[in-house]
Amino acid sequence: MSMKEWINLNPKTWKLYESVKEDLKEPFKKIEEIEEYNSAKVMHAFWASKISEMHFNSTTGYGYDDIGRDAIENVYKEIFKTESALVRNQFISGSHALAKTLFGLLRPGDLLLSITGLPYDTLHEVIGIKENESSLKSFGIHYDQIELIADDFNYSKIAQYLEKNKVKLIALQRSRGYSTRKSLSIDKVAKVIKVIKEKSPDTIVMVDNCYCEFVSKLEPSEVGADVVVGSLIKNLGGGIASNGGYVVGKKKYVDLIAEALTLPGEGREVGPSLGANKSFLQGIFFAPSVVASALKTNYLASALLTKLGFTTDPHFDEDRVDIVLTMTFNNPEDLCSFCEGVQTGSPIDSFVKPIPVDMPGYDDQVIMAAGAFTQGSSIELSCDGPLREPYIAYLQGGLTYNTAKLGILKAVNKIIEKRENNE
Repeated sequence: MSMKEWINLNPKTWKLYESVKEDLKEPFKKIEEIEEYNSAKVMHAFWASKISEMHFNSTTGYGYDDIGRDAIENVYKEIFKTESALVRNQFISGSHALAKTLFGLLRPGDLLLSITGLPYDTLHEVIGIKENESSLKSFGIHYDQIELIADDFNYSKIAQYLEKNKVKLIALQRSRGYSTRKSLSIDKVAKVIKVIKEKSPDTIVMVDNCYCEFVSKLEPSEVGADVVVGSLIKNLGGGIASNGGYVVGKKKYVDLIAEALTLPGEGREVGPSLGANKSFLQGIFFAPSVVASALKTNYLASALLTKLGFTTDPHFDEDRVDIVLTMTFNNPEDLCSFCEGVQTGSPIDSFVKPIPVDMPGYDDQVIMAAGAFTQGSSIELSCDGPLREPYIAYLQGGLTYNTAKLGILKAVNKIIEKRENNE
């Protein structure tokens, strides 16, 4: 049987796929060049850290003297070119790693400034934008934000703000989250860090790097960021790590964050790996290839949906900054149909129909399609979005291009068949 016969596509869907295959060759070539570079970077980190089978061993209880955990953190130091790294399965998510970073570095009376506007929804209660008795605000930590302009930093306003205010920490979120703005390239990050450090050298620059790792050849820590934070159920876990997060950066900051994660006086010395070491190492080993597959999936979806008349961002012919694609459907029916199609093309729970539901941390109902091996893993093919105008869905992931492609074709097929039924 052919692929076409295995997945039982509408002839119009198959014809549409055939029409975009030639357009994909050039962007795929660029993706493979970056994959090759980042694969070499990872291999160099493994060699420099002298990884061996003994580093697969695990600890329980307090986690003292976990040589595998320490070796993994050295791998991350090498990859990100930093003084220190904290890579732990005690981080529940990227948002948890960000929260611990903020609580570790900020003190009562300090000022936190976001220079990418409103942060991702799950940080609202962490900061105190939405009232919570456990927020930074409840501890007397002040917050302000500067909006982006034309999908770029407001460099002059940031400089002026730093001249007038003592800012302890500046946070910037590279990926868009549930917003319509573009994700921020490493070149823009480098430019704004230079502006910040010229005006206020002691201000800590923290970058939320979720969804962006290995999409480019450079990471924020290589262009001046003091602290970089991310999740292991996104890019760097390679679809193998079953949970966890990372923080990399200057040692004095990472040590404080470690004490916020565990406890003062013990910090990074405790925290059992509980069998995660091998999956963490395999995950980062496969990550450049997996990210490349996710990017190819992203381009395919953009090309197909553009042909169907939908708006995607980034557009098909734009370079990528992260693995996220926004798709504007302008009505809840098409959004839900696409998500349903992604679910039917997933390896796990393909028979399940996703429906919009209330979710912790979100003000609107959210529909999520994710037939994933790891719950919430957005390096695996997934699609989700809040049910609010203009009904944008966010696509990310794809462990292998050839399997993720099937999910995209199934999703597009749902929309094509829905149109046929309405004619």
